[in-house]
Amino acid sequence: MSTTSTTATTTTIGSSVLNVPQLVSQLMATEQYPITALQTVTTGYQATLTAFGQVSSAISTFQTALSSLTSSSSFQAVNATVSDPTVASATALTSAVAGSYSLSVSQLAQAQTLVAAGQTSLSSSIGTGASTTLSFDFGTISGSYGTGTAGKYGSGTTFASAGNGIKTVTIDSSNNTLQGMRDAINAAGIGVTASVINDGSSTPYRLVLTSTATGAAGSMKISATGDASVSALLTNDPTSTTGQNMTESLAALNANLTVNGISVSKPINTVSDIIPGVTVNLTKASTSPVTLTIAPDTATVTKNVNSFVTAYNALKTTLTTLTSYDKTTQTAAILQGNAAILNLQSHLNGLLNTPAAGAGSLNNLSQIGVTFQSDGTLAVNGTQLSTALKNNFSSVAGLFATTGSATDAMITYSSYSSKTLPGTYPVTITQLATQGNETGNVAPNLTIQAGVNDTLSMNIDGVNASITLPPKIYGSAQELASAIQTQLKASSALSSQGIGVSATVNTAGYISLSSNSFGSTSSVVATGGTGLSQIFGTALSTTGQDVAGTIGGIAATGVGQMLTANSGNAQGLSMQVTGGTLGARGTIGFSQGYAYTLNNYATSVLGTGGSISSSTTELNTDISNVAKQITALQQGLITKQALYTAQYTALNNIMTQMNSTSAFLTQQLTSLS
Repeated sequence: MSTTSTTATTTTIGSSVLNVPQLVSQLMATEQYPITALQTVTTGYQATLTAFGQVSSAISTFQTALSSLTSSSSFQAVNATVSDPTVASATALTSAVAGSYSLSVSQLAQAQTLVAAGQTSLSSSIGTGASTTLSFDFGTISGSYGTGTAGKYGSGTTFASAGNGIKTVTIDSSNNTLQGMRDAINAAGIGVTASVINDGSSTPYRLVLTSTATGAAGSMKISATGDASVSALLTNDPTSTTGQNMTESLAALNANLTVNGISVSKPINTVSDIIPGVTVNLTKASTSPVTLTIAPDTATVTKNVNSFVTAYNALKTTLTTLTSYDKTTQTAAILQGNAAILNLQSHLNGLLNTPAAGAGSLNNLSQIGVTFQSDGTLAVNGTQLSTALKNNFSSVAGLFATTGSATDAMITYSSYSSKTLPGTYPVTITQLATQGNETGNVAPNLTIQAGVNDTLSMNIDGVNASITLPPKIYGSAQELASAIQTQLKASSALSSQGIGVSATVNTAGYISLSSNSFGSTSSVVATGGTGLSQIFGTALSTTGQDVAGTIGGIAATGVGQMLTANSGNAQGLSMQVTGGTLGARGTIGFSQGYAYTLNNYATSVLGTGGSISSSTTELNTDISNVAKQITALQQGLITKQALYTAQYTALNNIMTQMNSTSAFLTQQLTSLS
């Protein structure tokens, strides 16, 4: 605290001068020394706090790099590549299994296009304007195009409806022009796109109808009831050579391909159900087989490992700089000897030098080319890392992330809990999970009639659903079973709950329905409907059962196909058992890799109560306490300055009086002499 005065009081006693403000100022400067010392202490605390901030920032950056390696999902990304990308492209989910497939494409899927006879005008009325109903049915045409009248299907052609219902459009006096028909069809949203093309002829305007769905089952059968002119223009019955009034410019085709020599036909060019977890987008027919390769995304993992090493080295450099000692200048860095930082350095080194438990065949970083250098930083041997990723990808994942793997191909690691300890645990299965099922005891009646035997009421996994089967004479029990499955799949009551069902035919020719779920909540029960007795007879319903077994020699809990350890070191470890035999089923290993362990440690250090957090909290408290001491001293100096000023002012007054008396006495003595 500094003291000032705007008034100068000077008293003369002989030749001496007394300056009160100057005297007080000099005294207060001496009194200021304790405050200056405390301010120096505060500066030191703040410098230390800044240093801890640098450490916190470096640890946070390190955690960010770790985040891409802590979870097993970071190692589940896979790449799908096609040797000739002009033929097809592909993407893969994490569930896709690595492998190589030979792919040949002989035909792409396409939508049917029908072209009407040319008209002289877009806006001229066609017909009388009488109300006409255009009916569209979609299905599969069987027959050869052009075998009958030129440009027509032959007399032996058949049309099998896809069973999706008849779609209708009304044409009347408000829209009985080419452009009016085009707009009415487009507005109806029936799965047909209409356009008008000018072909440059004397009757150039032609209405073009294209199915919005590709595939052979997207062929159109069009009938018209009403105005004869509209009917003559748009009726198109592929089974009648006299009723094919439109020209087919593009046929409805399925995509035809082979995968590893197996023939596949699909109604679309983007297919995701050929290879599990892989979506293939076909773009052109191939002249020779191409190779589809599914492989782990090693490039991303390599990048993440290098980022981890870079971030660790940055953290290491920060810690070294802040704890160094310069022998030349004999100067210690701000955190040199700090217990919290020394403990942090020691703990990091310990974690990185401790083998990762349960990680599989790889249990230390040096096995993948990540090694310590003489200065304590890490370095990556790219060749060694690449080899490890190529030959032992899953073990590299276990080296960094929290993950698990089973020796049995039909057992898959699922999850863990905070109580699960790293290790390898034997697995024994005493009961496999099964699906709820209902099987008929009669050969089904294949003739389904509307209002007679076309309805079924089902209860799937506890959810009720009612369906109506398309009336027709089905060609086989399997065709009828497939129709039942299709209708159940379309049921909103089931689909909204994620419930599915599969329909098959057993060796006796009876229809069997199975829930797609497993376990004690899985069930299929036919509860009623007009078709129940003719399709199933007296059906037998069986509820599913949960998987059962032990993990680490201790009984585990089964829910569906999921088996979870109840206690012991494996407590909370969960796995999916999809099949196999009863009895000993190998082992499941669980690891908490380096990235997971380091990330948890960093979180604990930075979190409330952690060493860095505690140190910064303590420093802030010290700074606050010193500030309070400085404030108290400053308040005391104000009082002391006032006291000094009063004392020296009083002295000044006394000396002034003495000076006056001296002057008077001098004057009197002079007059007497």
